[in-house]
Amino acid sequence: MTHTGLFTSLSNEWATPQEFFDKLDTEFHFNLDPCATSKNAKCSRYFTQADDGLARDWDGSRVFVNPPYGHEISKWVRKSWEESQRGCLVVMLIPARTDTRYWHDYVMKADEIRFIRGRLYFNVGERTGRAPFPSAVVVFRPFGSATVPIVSTFLIERRRKP
Repeated sequence: MTHTGLFTSLSNEWATPQEFFDKLDTEFHFNLDPCATSKNAKCSRYFTQADDGLARDWDGSRVFVNPPYGHEISKWVRKSWEESQRGCLVVMLIPARTDTRYWHDYVMKADEIRFIRGRLYFNVGERTGRAPFPSAVVVFRPFGSATVPIVSTFLIERRRKP
């Protein structure tokens, strides 16, 4: 069964699968989610759309960013890189859109790019479905100075349906 809204731009909020977040959190120990709603926040400290995480200082935090996947994603990628230059550790979950300007201008300055093998299953509203795009985890370390990012594959363990 296909859920029309899940595979279109009707929604730009793709809630991070909890199990996927937990694996990253075990490694990075996040304390800020600047792109959250009260229902999908992954950290106890979070900013909602009304708080405007793009306008806020991230204060040297360990930040998990799963930005809205609309036209403003480039602003979030730029902000993430800028905050890393101010001392934040920033880990982003974004579509692997290697043909975009923001990818070349900012993602290629990351310390790590982990391409996700397979497609993530996101929660969009009350529905869950497979993303229609490939994803990547982008890591900006504090004051990162990678001349060439470390590129790897992040394998998703699949559960077989009975």
